[in-house]
Amino acid sequence: MSKISRTFEKLRSEGRKALIPFITAGYPDINTTEKFIYELEKSGADLIELGVPFSDPMADGPVIQMASERSLANGTNLKTILELVKKVRTKTEIPIILMGYYNPFFIYGLKRFSRDANDAGVDGILIVDLPPEEAGEMKAQTDSAGLDIIFLLAPTSDNKRINLITKNATGFIYYVSLTGVTGVRSELDRDIRKQITKIRRKTNLPIGVGFGISSPVHAKRVAKWADAVVVGSAIIKIVENSSSKKQMVQRVSKFVNDLKKAMG
Repeated sequence: MSKISRTFEKLRSEGRKALIPFITAGYPDINTTEKFIYELEKSGADLIELGVPFSDPMADGPVIQMASERSLANGTNLKTILELVKKVRTKTEIPIILMGYYNPFFIYGLKRFSRDANDAGVDGILIVDLPPEEAGEMKAQTDSAGLDIIFLLAPTSDNKRINLITKNATGFIYYVSLTGVTGVRSELDRDIRKQITKIRRKTNLPIGVGFGISSPVHAKRVAKWADAVVVGSAIIKIVENSSSKKQMVQRVSKFVNDLKKAMG
């Protein structure tokens, strides 16, 4: 059983839901990313998504696009991120998922990446633009290396799509709560509960919900139905609007703690 699966199993036995904050690796810099990881865990995060910066992040809104651009300008790449994960593994065992786009993984080399990611202490990957129909080569390598591969479902996913995703995914299912790109939203889609129920009929895997969740009120609501709440753009926005690195770490820590408290 993977570390991600063990984490969800433990939370389920305790009647709790997972909080999964997303941060872009290398934004504002790699050293601050390291500090974020430790503080996120202290503040209540159960798993962490590290965004792999990419020049054309088609599923991301302006906030995460900006973070990716600045991270790339800092020279962040997959090698940098794997070195970071290896470093933080001396201090924390919190499950870490790399979330990104296929091109950087392909260029790195799928077999080499899967081996190096496992050696560094990465627990899973989520590649936004890699559908299961085209993921055979990647999945073969991640399975061999013991990495979970997480796939996306959306409000537009039909039963055929749900069956395909649930058959191929490991770790958990990531349900995108809205059509469109990532970003802070004032309202959540009213059909989230109905869609989660639909997916649950097809799988025993945990279901995490992300995209658009931007407040403790949202997190509390989604946690009633889903096994995990994923929050990204709202965190990156706090980083962007902070006046110093010390302040951004403190403010992100407080926000994540507020999210976790709201989830119960």
